[in-house]
Amino acid sequence: MSSETSSARPQGRLRRMFTKLSSSNEELNAEQLRQDVEQTGAIPIVSCGDRQEVTVSGTLRAVTLRPRAGVPALEAELFDGTDALDVVWLGRRSIVGIEPGRKLIAHGRISHARGRRVLFNPRYELRPHGQE
Repeated sequence: MSSETSSARPQGRLRRMFTKLSSSNEELNAEQLRQDVEQTGAIPIVSCGDRQEVTVSGTLRAVTLRPRAGVPALEAELFDGTDALDVVWLGRRSIVGIEPGRKLIAHGRISHARGRRVLFNPRYELRPHGQE
């Protein structure tokens, strides 16, 4: 058997354990988020195209109040382990439950603003705290 064939084999249990032990918390969290995306049936953010209707799932990394054109706007960064996008609720100063570290599923149409993917005024579902 050549070395190319043996390197294509799935990793053994011991190797996976050493990989987990040597990985950073950020890498492990990203892996867990990618698994959550698969379980919810959401689309990975990295594969979302412009003007595409999507369902995405992830964790809110940052939440800020940032007015847009004189209108209050609550802005949050959603990260799913593959990439991040901005979720923006126009006309809102705050929304109960929208806070850093909270997991949610968002539905809407992707657009681009300032070189980043954005979901404006999406429908959303907050994930229960027990699933975090």
